[in-house]
Amino acid sequence: MSIVQQGALNTTALVVPDLYVQIVAPQNLVLNGVPTNILGVVGSAQWGPVGQPVIVSSMADYARNFGAIQNRTYDMGTQVATAVMQGASNFRCVRATDGTDAAATSLVLTNCITFTAAYTGTLGNSLTATITNGTKASSYKLVLGLPGQVPEVYDNLTGAGNALWVAMAAAVNAGSGALRGPSLLCTAAAGAGVTAPTGILNTAQAFSGGSDGVTSMTAAVCIGVDTIPRKGMYALRGQGCTIGLICTADDSYANNYATWTTQATFGLSEGIYMITCGPSGDSIATAVANKATAALDSYAVKLMFGDWCYWSDPVNALMRLVSPQGFVAGRLANLSPQNSSLNKPIYGIVDTQKSGLNPAQNTAYSTAELTTLFQAGIDVISTPQPGGSYYGCRLGHNSSSNAAINGDNYTRMTNYVAATINAGMGLYVGQVINSTLFQRIRSTLLGFFQNLFQQGLLGSLDGTSLPFSVVCDTSNNPFSRTSLGYVQADCQVQYQAINEKFLVNIEGGQTVNVLKQTTSSGQTTA
Repeated sequence: MSIVQQGALNTTALVVPDLYVQIVAPQNLVLNGVPTNILGVVGSAQWGPVGQPVIVSSMADYARNFGAIQNRTYDMGTQVATAVMQGASNFRCVRATDGTDAAATSLVLTNCITFTAAYTGTLGNSLTATITNGTKASSYKLVLGLPGQVPEVYDNLTGAGNALWVAMAAAVNAGSGALRGPSLLCTAAAGAGVTAPTGILNTAQAFSGGSDGVTSMTAAVCIGVDTIPRKGMYALRGQGCTIGLICTADDSYANNYATWTTQATFGLSEGIYMITCGPSGDSIATAVANKATAALDSYAVKLMFGDWCYWSDPVNALMRLVSPQGFVAGRLANLSPQNSSLNKPIYGIVDTQKSGLNPAQNTAYSTAELTTLFQAGIDVISTPQPGGSYYGCRLGHNSSSNAAINGDNYTRMTNYVAATINAGMGLYVGQVINSTLFQRIRSTLLGFFQNLFQQGLLGSLDGTSLPFSVVCDTSNNPFSRTSLGYVQADCQVQYQAINEKFLVNIEGGQTVNVLKQTTSSGQTTA
């Protein structure tokens, strides 16, 4: 008797009489949708790895990995904070620098040991290294500290002369036992010194020299390079992001709009909805002209008008003017993909540049102004919204000029469906082409679309007819193609439209004749 996996045994070539048990895997693959709330953010920070995506779910996570929010252009923490206020909680953060960043260091007793911060950045200047007497007799304890982080303690370090410093450096770099691993805060290098630490016991040794690398930050620096090791925006490849932004890439139109089509190309290749913006205090005429100059016309990019938002920064305790990118990206990340950003409340905005923190000023955009922006494919955060006096996106469109694909919902639903199929249907590659394979492929796709229909991501006007179809049989897979190893599935999916222009016709007057209708139950209604 033997037990084998189906496909591992040639059942047409058995000779020995026996019982053969084959484990048959479930025949119908089930597709589960990919997450649609992952937001990729690229910008500067005062700590953390450069060019490496880091998972962040809250501002506490952000502070632990990248330090505090900074009051400056290109600050990653600012955009993460405004997105968190919209409910976003799944980030892939990539720190970018201009190459001038440096790690803080601390040289102890001239030449005994040098500590170097694990990452570049000014937060490293807050590190301290304190040497005290150890728990055991004739030993020393090293405590490495950084505000907001758990102190790292290396106890019972022994040695005479230079041997002590060598042992201390080894403990920092490699750990000292099962309970104390290598330092996450810094590295250490022993020098040639032999002086005992007696004179500096219990005195915190300061770090200095750390810099963030933001002296010459530009939009191009945040875009980065697409070669290994990838940096900037390109470090988001393969991270599953559905929305992305380059933090406040606004230094000037000359530097900024040159990146828009690059972002569009990246967004199309990765299935990421890129959120960008014009510079602070932009004019409508300039915005329209420069979008045309940049030749930006893509459903992969949402372009926000440069009417920036006043935001109360809780860390720096001041009112700041910040890009609308984080607000918009966070709001989209907290919406199911079939929805539009149009008329959805955006939280945390005190005011916008149009009003200049003057509540008495008439800040509403005129119909002519909105028409000019919207015809150019430029969205704007404003108030009031059709639903009330709150801030929100006034258009809900991407930058495409094609009315069939210019909605937020088109970009996000298309990317969602494509990413889900890409993530799950690859299991069918390598299988034998026959009618069973066709049936399984079609069943899997229909099951996925049916789930979307049942959960409201897809819908129909009558509520019953199916807004999707899948063809995978001999009609679109002739022998001339399958004999070469090709299998094709043709899917049609009808998205739900967004109510953008709501018309209500009212006929009123003393001469109006109101027609009555009788329902099937016999009741008379207006």
